[in-house]
Amino acid sequence: VQLVESGGGEVQPGGSLRLSCEASGYTSSNFCMGWFRQAPGKERKGIAALYTGSGITYYTDDVKGRFTLSQGNAKTTLILQMNNLKREDTGTYYCAAHEDRDVPCAADTPPLFASWGQGTQVTVSS
Repeated sequence: VQLVESGGGEVQPGGSLRLSCEASGYTSSNFCMGWFRQAPGKERKGIAALYTGSGITYYTDDVKGRFTLSQGNAKTTLILQMNNLKREDTGTYYCAAHEDRDVPCAADTPPLFASWGQGTQVTVSS
């Protein structure tokens, strides 16, 4: 299983960025994909997740209304559109995935996510 992230960069507060994550190696096209953020000196924290089979999404309160998940042409490509970015959104963003169908697809339990990407940096600064 491989997860490859792209996107990221530096933007001013209020700006937008788009992250993409391509998953490969899964035998099924139905699994949970999520985005996690690790701010400098802090623990990695989940922010959003999507179940590829249904497209159902989950967002934490701090990104709800600003960040939007979608799937690419390949259902196993996860796109995170980030609008109205704030300084506190700065960090390394990781894409992750798991196939456990016995739990809801949410980003609040990082240990459930068995596969992780290499991370991409997002910096929000004026």
